Amino acid sequence: VRAESYGSGTQSNCAPTISFDLKVDVKGRHVILVEDIVDTGHTVFRVIEHLKSKGASSVSVCTFLDKPARRKVHVQLLGQGKFYCGFECPDYFVVGYGMDFAELYRNLPYIGVLKPEHYQ
Repeated sequence: VRAESYGSGTQSNCAPTISFDLKVDVKGRHVILVEDIVDTGHTVFRVIEHLKSKGASSVSVCTFLDKPARRKVHVQLLGQGKFYCGFECPDYFVVGYGMDFAELYRNLPYIGVLKPEHYQ
């Protein structure tokens, strides 16, 4: 599943869209959703609801970075799902290691804070 909520900005649009759907049937299955970063929670919430509608038995979330300070939506896991977090991230816009700003900086081999002058 691919979901998008940032476009070319630095703020979630709070209305994520599913841009690439499942190729496999998850009905009755236990699913692990792997995320780069959980920020407002809107995208994770939307994807969990999508997987629920497809009949998943449980959904766990495994995220590299978690920004609980920015959470706007309570992430309700499905079934016996668990929440796994690599690191808690302060409230900065970060790039690198696959995370981008308008498709830039994704290839950095480290996590960096994008200076506001680059996106304002």
